[in-house]
Amino acid sequence: MDSVSQFVLGASVSVAVMGRRVPVWQAAAVGGLCGTLPDLDVFIDHGDAIRNMTLHRTESHALLWLTLLSLLIAGLVAGLFRQRLKWQVGWLAIWLALITHPLLDLMTVYGTQLGLPMTNYPYAIGSIYIIDPLYTLPLLMGLGVALWRRGEKGLRGNRLGLTLSTLYLVWSVVIQGVAGWQIKASLMEQGIATNKVLITPTAFNTLVWRSVIMTPDRYGEAYCSLLSPSRPLQVVWHPRHPELFDALRGNGYAERIAWFSHGFYALREQDGQTTIADLRMGEGDKYTFTFGLGTPQQPDPRPQRLPYKRPSLSVIFSALGERL
Repeated sequence: MDSVSQFVLGASVSVAVMGRRVPVWQAAAVGGLCGTLPDLDVFIDHGDAIRNMTLHRTESHALLWLTLLSLLIAGLVAGLFRQRLKWQVGWLAIWLALITHPLLDLMTVYGTQLGLPMTNYPYAIGSIYIIDPLYTLPLLMGLGVALWRRGEKGLRGNRLGLTLSTLYLVWSVVIQGVAGWQIKASLMEQGIATNKVLITPTAFNTLVWRSVIMTPDRYGEAYCSLLSPSRPLQVVWHPRHPELFDALRGNGYAERIAWFSHGFYALREQDGQTTIADLRMGEGDKYTFTFGLGTPQQPDPRPQRLPYKRPSLSVIFSALGERL
């Protein structure tokens, strides 16, 4: 999830736990910093672009390591606040601010390895876009009320913001199931296999859903609007070029993307080299994470991420309006 949402979530959780015992701004500062802390792993260079992508949200997002880290931070915070805050209360606030970070990331499609060291499986529900104002705004407003009003009324505003944002996450999971049911029913009517289909929301909303349908040699994309449930599902197909993957069999980079993307990947030849794209983030032939692998004869020993130009907000909202 975006950094603003993570900071505000951590601050809101901390205020909800510590708000009566320390000044609200101090509780918000501690929670916000703890809510941001796991994402500092983006500054670690693992040697190449593919490792940097697939090793983001690993140890720094693991529930066990964050729980142990919370004990250390709680001791430091207890010393900072001295006698004003019981250690147990400070620890609970810090622990919640830390672990709600990977739990919120879990709701996106990227992949969060929160089970380390027991498992490195990249868990992803994919029910919410990485930036969704309808999730973040209630948290911002509730926290703003707590900082402005002070006292019990302010704390109630903060709790209301947390409640509304959490209900929105629940809504996203439920409505993802509804969208998935509609999409798969339409695919079955068209005689298209539904054993490997990804359902994710489009940018900034949970009303228009993107589906990726995988077959051995191609992948399809289709969009479903919950405001137009009777509109026929139109699938646009693209080649996957499995022969290119076969030629790279044994290439650790290609196989790592295939694993991390849960099989939602495609290859093609571009600018004299083989490229691989994670199909979960992006659309058409433009994907956020696309990497050059070199050639089967001369694999790139340090794959680079290909340039990706994000569409402008006007393009995003124009597409959203048409799909709605």
